[in-house]
Amino acid sequence: MSTAHFYPVGTPGVPWGDPERTAWRERQVRSRRYEDDVVSRVRALAGRFDVEQYGELNDGGDAYPLLALKSAPWHPALPVVLVTGGVHGYETSGVLGALAFAEGPAAAYAGQVDLIVVPCVSPWAYERVCRWNYHAVDPNRNFGKSREAAESSALIEYLAPHAGRFLLHIDLHETTDTDVTEFRLAKASRDGKPLEPETIPDGFYLVGDSETSRLDFQEAIIQAVETVTHIAPADEHGKIIGFPVTTRGVIEFPVRESGLCASMTRARFSTTTEVYPDSARTNPEECVAAQVMAVRAAIDFALADLARSA
Repeated sequence: MSTAHFYPVGTPGVPWGDPERTAWRERQVRSRRYEDDVVSRVRALAGRFDVEQYGELNDGGDAYPLLALKSAPWHPALPVVLVTGGVHGYETSGVLGALAFAEGPAAAYAGQVDLIVVPCVSPWAYERVCRWNYHAVDPNRNFGKSREAAESSALIEYLAPHAGRFLLHIDLHETTDTDVTEFRLAKASRDGKPLEPETIPDGFYLVGDSETSRLDFQEAIIQAVETVTHIAPADEHGKIIGFPVTTRGVIEFPVRESGLCASMTRARFSTTTEVYPDSARTNPEECVAAQVMAVRAAIDFALADLARSA
């Protein structure tokens, strides 16, 4: 544990105020374009999905339409499957994985489920390859009681009419080396807390909800993804990111208490994926393929389980 001045913004032990948040924001550099990478691909799918704009962010003078792809035609009698990516904008394979699924394998589920695909929940952060939104708030801690993040609130409101119909929600994430070199430092500084060491799991793993635990569901995804990329092992304490490994490649905790995106629909099945594109054993393209495989395996399991219980 360290109390040294480990981050360029802020004073050790003192939570950030508006000046520090502004200083942090000024450090974030736009390095890619949401319009080019995401919006254009979403709108190109208009012939196969309904493209719906469920909100707009205006951050620092930049406008970002919040877009979702919705099954066309929509069948009110069918269960709903939700795929989300880019809740943390820097987690690129989540965004690209959601888009790749919509562009390809999604067609196989027509008539079986109603699909909603939200490829990039946090576009300002996507462009700047950072975790937080414009206000230095983590959207993935704002899907519960806290509603500080406009990105999270807009998505919750958009999905509200479908409450009670969600069969599955899979939220696509990744971990990169910047979690250790940037984010952990920034978070400790922002919150006025000491810096706690953390190691990055080398490989794919899942975060399940301990309140609605279905290990058979999580295990089915792990088995499918293992055909694409490697699964993260537990550390020497039998944990991944500080949580006990419940079954190989899976940790669980009450995600609703943490305000995680995967908790908001109360779906029968839910999970959060994590891949590690900086691993020497994989590459970014393989990580996108792993995300697509995870979505397919999750839907296949959920549909099979639904058929068995019919």
